[in-house]
Amino acid sequence: MSADRRVLIVDDESILREVLSVLLGSESWETDTVETGGEALVRMREREYGVVLLDLMLPGIDGLDVLEEMQKLEHPPVAIMLTAYASLDKAVQATKLGAFNFIAKPFKNEELLLAVKNAFDHYELREENRRLKSTLRERYGFENIIGRGAAMRQVFDLIAQVAPSRSTVLLLGESGTGKELVARAIHAASGRASAPFVAINCGNIPSDLLESELFGHVRGAFTGATSLKKGLFEAADGGTIFLDEIGTLSLEIQSRLLRVIQEREFRRLGGLENIKVDARIIAATNTDLALGVSRGTFREDLYYRLNVIVIRLPALRERPDDIPALAEHFIRKFSAENRREKLTLEPAALKILMDYSWPGNVRELENVMERAVVLAPGGVIGADLLPKNLLQPPLPYAEISDISLDIYEDLPLRDRVGAYEKEIILAALKKTGGNQKKAAELLDVNPTTLSEKLKRFGIREIR
Repeated sequence: MSADRRVLIVDDESILREVLSVLLGSESWETDTVETGGEALVRMREREYGVVLLDLMLPGIDGLDVLEEMQKLEHPPVAIMLTAYASLDKAVQATKLGAFNFIAKPFKNEELLLAVKNAFDHYELREENRRLKSTLRERYGFENIIGRGAAMRQVFDLIAQVAPSRSTVLLLGESGTGKELVARAIHAASGRASAPFVAINCGNIPSDLLESELFGHVRGAFTGATSLKKGLFEAADGGTIFLDEIGTLSLEIQSRLLRVIQEREFRRLGGLENIKVDARIIAATNTDLALGVSRGTFREDLYYRLNVIVIRLPALRERPDDIPALAEHFIRKFSAENRREKLTLEPAALKILMDYSWPGNVRELENVMERAVVLAPGGVIGADLLPKNLLQPPLPYAEISDISLDIYEDLPLRDRVGAYEKEIILAALKKTGGNQKKAAELLDVNPTTLSEKLKRFGIREIR
């Protein structure tokens, strides 16, 4: 029988132990009985119990001492204290030490059975929360984010430091660097792990719909609003809300978000009621928010509210030493998903992976490895299974030529946009003779941003 049906009875009166054992047995609960506190601690270390009926006055180690000591167990039972000498002070002390209930002798059978049933319900809920939290940590814990270099170790340290707090966190990094994974790791390592984690990509939803998604709406707020709808902030109450691509928010929504951060409350669209919410905000962006502030597209007060704790995720090209471990991880993952024996990566193929600049970062590497695992005819992934674009060397400015964008028409939208962006940058560099500062001015971007994009696309300077 599992712990969720097992009761330990601790009392120095043999008759009472026998009565309680028969009473609880009639409700199909399994019971063990002991006479002293010392025996109780030994028994609880040997077996798991869902509930313990613990007499307050025991020879040797008394009930309060047993209660305090048993809280150190990995899965302590829920304690119901029994005493013929009830006092308010003892009840308060027992409650502080973790007692679930306090019952005075003599008691009614119905009263005790109801207390035990409620204690088991509490035990099951507590264990379910523990299992859920463990699952979250196993799936999303930062120990599962692969990275051995100094840059990623710094990220791990920051996650561990900020997770227990309720402070807003801003994640900076290029697309594909794993910002949502880090946000989930922060949530999983926090005290909110058993509460909801709600994620939304602000750049994927039109502004007029995004406001309703975030804050909800009341009936009649706009055409088509036929009923009340709760927003994502309400869904994330007690937990964490992850706002990806926050730099795309309209100024109106930025104003509402600022109020949520400052006041911990908001109004549904079209509503008059102020709704309190306790949701930790983790925001992410792959754009320069400071540049948005200077251009007037991003509120300065919101920028400083978000810019409290900043975690910058390095691009994959900045941590090439992590590529072998990442590739191995994805090979194991997709081999298991496709029910294949574990594949081996040839040294020549690994060298190609190490030499590539990875503009799409870890997400691009993941896609490449999934393709290779699916297409591999045998137990080895060779260079011939890697996409041809990985074999192309970085393009120096001096070799820039007019290239038709038609060659990208078969690519997915995200990759096509990246290819177009690269060609626009190359054209600007060609026009300015390779002068990065002038090219940045021509493209109306920050020179630092342009420099990062050059690294991302593997474009070398003229020598």
